[in-house]
Amino acid sequence: MANERQARLADRIRVLIAERLEKGLRDPRLGFVTITDVRVTGDLQHASVFYTVLGDEKERASSAEALRAATGMLRSEVGRQLSTRLVPSLEFIPDAIPENAGHIEELLREARERDEAVAGIAGSASFAGEPDPYRKAREDEDED
Repeated sequence: MANERQARLADRIRVLIAERLEKGLRDPRLGFVTITDVRVTGDLQHASVFYTVLGDEKERASSAEALRAATGMLRSEVGRQLSTRLVPSLEFIPDAIPENAGHIEELLREARERDEAVAGIAGSASFAGEPDPYRKAREDEDED
């Protein structure tokens, strides 16, 4: 039951923060931020909010600063909307999904190229010995 409650609370926090960010914060440093996941500890006291930022490294860093600065305000907003006795503390963590996805795509492309190279080599390969290395029964009888 605790896991179910954690999941419901995490999902609700994700929606509340995403809606608040959609309305906009009065911070020009905040870029195009997407909340990807929220994980709540078992005692419901701490929430890790994972996010991605569309843009380059400079925009990611400035958005991270803006989210750190707005953590208290966002926690207050979450507290007003939740019907829990205690409001979990929020920690914003940049999500590495886009970087990992790019790395996986690169590895898959490389594996595909190697498979094509091996298939090309295998297509023009010939047997090392005779084409049929097995002796047939008739040949055995003829030799006797």
